Amino acid sequence: MALSIQQLTNNTVKMNLLENKIALITGAARGIGRRTAELFAEEGATVIVTDLKETESSIELMKKLKDINPNCAFYTANAADWEQTEALAKTVIDTFGRVDAIVNNAGITRDNLLLRMTPEDWDLVIQINLRSVFNYCKAFIPYMMKKRSGSIINTSSVVGVNGNGGQCNYSAAKAGIIGFTKSFAQEFGSRNIRCNAIAPGFIQTAMTDAIPDEARKKWLDDIPMHRAGTELDVARVSLFLASDLSEYVTGQVICIDGGISL
Repeated sequence: MALSIQQLTNNTVKMNLLENKIALITGAARGIGRRTAELFAEEGATVIVTDLKETESSIELMKKLKDINPNCAFYTANAADWEQTEALAKTVIDTFGRVDAIVNNAGITRDNLLLRMTPEDWDLVIQINLRSVFNYCKAFIPYMMKKRSGSIINTSSVVGVNGNGGQCNYSAAKAGIIGFTKSFAQEFGSRNIRCNAIAPGFIQTAMTDAIPDEARKKWLDDIPMHRAGTELDVARVSLFLASDLSEYVTGQVICIDGGISL
């Protein structure tokens, strides 16, 4: 006798998309990184969280993650510092044996018009947003090559695709991530290691909460879907790219922007 859809649904066991996978997420103490860490854990991954320092937010996050999976871990490290990243990679591999997915999420803004932008603010944004991607990819790629598998998700931005006034440093860093991602994908595709970039648009976070109402309204009016994105909207795309559902996807830039970059 054929089963109805309702019976099939009732008898189906939920398959977690990241079951038995180990995922590392940088800059994950809050915002998009935090929501991504939570979703990855909910989907079965052992999640390794890194951030510059331990904070109340990271402590709260780790309590939540460990309630889901006691093997989840937190490490402090400056993602822009090569020596710290290299040491962290060795510690992670010694402890967990491998990393299946990396989400390069660490990032900051120091917005200003170019005429007012200081060289220090330029260097800081490039170091943390772009150099960190180089550091983590370079530090972990030898281990991924040995396993002949891995997925790297680099966090760019629609600002890296289209530019934005007052964000020359940020847009340069995010555009650099796109170029890096495509080159990396070409270099390591033959080793079954994938590398993709996500490009969030106007996402509702603590950072965007500070945008004046008039600017917020104009931005929302320009978005075809007429709403801001959520942290979960972004996390779900990272989940897809970290999972085996995207095993033939590499070198791509996926805009999560409600259509604003069209």
